[in-house]
Amino acid sequence: MLHIVVINRKELIMSEREQAKMIIDSLPEYKLEKLLVFLRGVAFDDEIEDDMFCEKMYQYYLNSPEDEKNDFVTFEELLKECGVSRDEL
Repeated sequence: MLHIVVINRKELIMSEREQAKMIIDSLPEYKLEKLLVFLRGVAFDDEIEDDMFCEKMYQYYLNSPEDEKNDFVTFEELLKECGVSRDEL
């Protein structure tokens, strides 16, 4: 998403990533360590959420009736169901 940012009385159109990089570039060196700890924590949260989702799906499978556990769709059937061809991947 683009935003209008005013710097030195000039309006600039910048993405959020560009704004973040500009702020990081203006930080003194001693503050970067704390920022890195925060950013690593944010990335770690994403990994935890992924693990929790996978665990939830695994538990759903384990608790499913036995006759549903062997119910599957081939990759080709899935592509057809989604209206996508292999060439479009």
